[in-house]
Amino acid sequence: MAFEKITEQDSDYRHLDSMSLTELLENINAEDMKVPGIIRQQIPAIEALVHSITDKMLMGGRLFYIGAGTSGRLGIVDASECPPTYGVPYGLVIGIIAGGEKAITEAVEFAEDDADQGWKDLQAHNVNPADVVIGIAASGTTPYVISALNECRKAGIITGSISCNPGAPISDAADFPIEVVVGPEFVTGSTRMKSGTAQKLVLNMISTSVMIQLGRVVDNKMVNMQLTNDKLVDRGVKMLMQQIKIDDYALAKELLLKYGSVKKATDNYQP
Repeated sequence: MAFEKITEQDSDYRHLDSMSLTELLENINAEDMKVPGIIRQQIPAIEALVHSITDKMLMGGRLFYIGAGTSGRLGIVDASECPPTYGVPYGLVIGIIAGGEKAITEAVEFAEDDADQGWKDLQAHNVNPADVVIGIAASGTTPYVISALNECRKAGIITGSISCNPGAPISDAADFPIEVVVGPEFVTGSTRMKSGTAQKLVLNMISTSVMIQLGRVVDNKMVNMQLTNDKLVDRGVKMLMQQIKIDDYALAKELLLKYGSVKKATDNYQP
């Protein structure tokens, strides 16, 4: 059976340019609402990948995301939010995009078609068998990503993938493939829409559950978050007041700023 790119099929909607604004918004929303239910079907596959990532990280390994275009940007966003949210070191979760930093904000022509560069970009970070590499590609056919995963496999590095087509080539290159088949896009082929939403949600699930497994959350609180602005300091003070059961905001703030995180302040607090 030939591989079929459902992500490239014609939209289920016609004459978008004739719709009212209300119709456009309601129809886009209707398509978006399909995504979580489809992701739910992939929870066993996501769980298996999370177990593998957690095990590797507990032994000192790292997590890499690698992608092109929207997929690459989503990986970079998820990776960049882990240190401030969970207080882990920069470099524990790394996002790599075809075309380098320029591609974060601008399209870099043919970068995704370079079958050699993905592995080179990973090697620049000294990727090794202690790590896990997740390839992200809505179509599941991006040469930059697939070749990188194939090289990882040769090097004994565990791989995962997130794509939006069934039986995608990228899945063959992954030890833990996740296929979130959300169907044709509202605007034909515009995979930054439902496919991008699906990938973002799966990335959230992966990184959040890994960080919880690593003990970076207590109860339902981000007790290791970095105090990078006044909002987060205020949130941290209120968390700390709950944790150590005091009503003195000023004291809690003093302790928080002294120790640098809710977790450390809680551990060092002596009534």
